[in-house]
Amino acid sequence: MQKYSQSMKLMGNNFTITVVADNEATGSRNIDLAVAEIKRIESLFTTYKNDSQTNLINDNAGIAPIKVDTEVYDLIERSIAISKITQGAFDISYGSIDKRLWNFDKSMKALPDAEKALKMVYLIDYRNILLDAQRQTVFLKEKGMRIGFGGIGKGYAAEMAKHILKNNNVKSGIINASGDLTAWGNQPNGKQWTIGIADPDNPNALFSYMEISEKAVATSGNYEKYVVIGGKKYSHTIDPKTGLPITGIKSVTIISDNAEFADAMATPIAIMGINAGLFLINQIPELYCIIIDDNNKIYTSNNINLR
Repeated sequence: MQKYSQSMKLMGNNFTITVVADNEATGSRNIDLAVAEIKRIESLFTTYKNDSQTNLINDNAGIAPIKVDTEVYDLIERSIAISKITQGAFDISYGSIDKRLWNFDKSMKALPDAEKALKMVYLIDYRNILLDAQRQTVFLKEKGMRIGFGGIGKGYAAEMAKHILKNNNVKSGIINASGDLTAWGNQPNGKQWTIGIADPDNPNALFSYMEISEKAVATSGNYEKYVVIGGKKYSHTIDPKTGLPITGIKSVTIISDNAEFADAMATPIAIMGINAGLFLINQIPELYCIIIDDNNKIYTSNNINLR
């Protein structure tokens, strides 16, 4: 048995799919299955395709409910459930927040006006995503509201690709969506898959590693996209309640049994802050978390073993 990997751009992210197989032909065939599934999900949830179900919902905001596929309805329903447990720190409804308010390139010299930021976030409110289970429709109550799956889509795609592979008798592999990943089975040498946790000040260096077979891991960090204004580092993560970026946390890593849930929880924990975030994580079975603050202090949830 050997491992075979392929990397490509899917859903606007770099995906690396690794499978363990007897030979290259089988490995390749299995990787193709995973890619086809991720592309299928992308076409369903993308906002870059005019006729996608997501865009139909957005185009009819404040106008009419839209009937959607069960899969789309269910993901929106699960997203709203995560909004509830994170008190709105996770929210798939992004209103008019766009590049005019935040463009995280180095040319940004000042924070936007707090009042202007608040005006732009008034449309962000998961409670205005109205679902009708019988008709299987989604209605955005306010004109100008939009939904997007940037905070949960990669994890969902990784989870679905894993299911397809397991159903096709792939005993072991990893789906890695730009650092949000899910792993199952063992490496060809019989050992568990392991992951390195990056040092936020030096993303190419690792400060720890952990075994991740049968687990999913997602990281939200400010070390890739941020601006420094007045000597203070602002993350590209925006608090949906204020429209302003968060400070104080360099990275949040979530470990879960499910890639979709891990992906969805990483950003809201950063928004909630260290104490509230860890408190929430410790309430949820089989969910673990590592937080690194701006001073490189490491905080972990209960029952986590770093090496």
